[in-house]
Amino acid sequence: MVAHWVPALSRAKLEQGGRAVVRLDGKQIALFLTAEGIFACNNRCPHEGYPLREGSLDEQCRLTCNWHNWKFDLKTGANEFGLGERLRVYPVELRGDEIWLDVADPPFEERRAELMGNLQDAFFDNDYERMAREIARLRLLGADPIDAVRAAIDWSWNRFEFGWTHAFAGAADWLTLYDRRQGDDETQLVSLVEIVGHIADDILREPVYPYSDAETAWDEREFLASVDAENENAAISYLNGGLSAGLRWPDLERAFTTAALAHYNGFGHSLIYVTKAARLIERLGPSVMGPLLRSLVREFVYTTREEYLPEFRSYKTALAQWGRGGNGKRLGGGDLAGLNAAKAMALLSLHGSEPSAGLYEAVLGASAHALLHFDLGVMNRTDGPIADNASWLDVTHGITFSNAVRIACTKFPELWPQGLLQVALQAGRNAGFLDPSVEAEDWAVRDTEGFFADAVDGLFDHAREEFIVSVHLLKTTLAAHEEMVSGTPGALGEVMLAGLNRFLHSPLKFKHARRVAHQAMQFVALDG
Repeated sequence: MVAHWVPALSRAKLEQGGRAVVRLDGKQIALFLTAEGIFACNNRCPHEGYPLREGSLDEQCRLTCNWHNWKFDLKTGANEFGLGERLRVYPVELRGDEIWLDVADPPFEERRAELMGNLQDAFFDNDYERMAREIARLRLLGADPIDAVRAAIDWSWNRFEFGWTHAFAGAADWLTLYDRRQGDDETQLVSLVEIVGHIADDILREPVYPYSDAETAWDEREFLASVDAENENAAISYLNGGLSAGLRWPDLERAFTTAALAHYNGFGHSLIYVTKAARLIERLGPSVMGPLLRSLVREFVYTTREEYLPEFRSYKTALAQWGRGGNGKRLGGGDLAGLNAAKAMALLSLHGSEPSAGLYEAVLGASAHALLHFDLGVMNRTDGPIADNASWLDVTHGITFSNAVRIACTKFPELWPQGLLQVALQAGRNAGFLDPSVEAEDWAVRDTEGFFADAVDGLFDHAREEFIVSVHLLKTTLAAHEEMVSGTPGALGEVMLAGLNRFLHSPLKFKHARRVAHQAMQFVALDG
């Protein structure tokens, strides 16, 4: 690093008060006269900017910021408070009576490496505000702030005990908004901090859960069989072999999509995650592909296969009988709305020979109907059985899952039967939680683009403490917008927008202390 020495002030002037502040090369620098010599540092505390000239200095040259009690070694800049940021200090020379400071900045790569290390500390400390500061510093340095997302994936992918969560899925949607807000640095920073913060929150205090490093030549059929057998090590071995052979996402996408739809996996989450993985890999590059896909395999293996539940067992029958019926009348957009899972799947299967576009309109219509008519009393009640636990987050999945099915099955049309039936199953499950008295007119959206513009603006200051809530606001809004852009027909679109409007402007009870206590007492009483 080439030194850049500049005069600061005279020693005599510093002696007048023992401390002073100067502005040099755009920097605000505090100087302190101590028994051990003259020391200089940034005047602003790296925590929240309190002027350190007003701090307390002890005999060991330890400078305390009195705003939040952060403590720094004034000789080295080391933070003695914990995992907080270091304090920038400057070399000092006394030339005659004049104090000179070396204000040269370290080389770019050195500064970037320090900032990424600081971000990592903040990440594992789950310090949301510090993560924001470090990413803002990366941007100010001229580094690519998207590297913060790549790093967060690298630090976390093997700490999700059961694979993917909404943290990775939400990252794809936040990056979509990031790219739409070019030139708006503050709003873009919101997107990045929400991504990194959610990932950090989901892996807080989690250890590393190792993956197999074995490699077997990629074989799509055997990979799918391993996933179906819930054999993580075998499935990972095939994936490792494919990655080592240079396979890219387009070479693997069909296998992952098929695995996601092989069962009604985790309430549709597996397929949603596949579509988000595709976007993340495309946006962030090949460096994230291995980590994301290994974690996704683990999610496939551990997720629930809900078609085995008694109320959903007719799924297999409906899939086996797909397209064998037909009554001469095409299935309409509202024909599945309000039907339970068994009836919805049976009717859909009967019409399976019809064009997939019309069938998709029917299942999306059922999901939109459920979103509009969700019964808030179901969410708020405290005396219901566990099987009736449902909230806004459950019914919003109908839209995001429908969106994922359309994207995936358009690429791989042979999977339409599984995708359509699973959306119908999900809408049918939610049919038991509906309030028929809700009127679409009360929530009608008159200006579609204005509504979405306002909804997206609201995401950047969502005021939700729980990431699981804010990410549902995000992904439901973007999925609904994509469906409208893709050509959702008028009446169906009106219902979906009314439902989204109601969701965004209705209360959401997320913690259920009374209900949990009630159900716990009922459950343990059965144990005798």
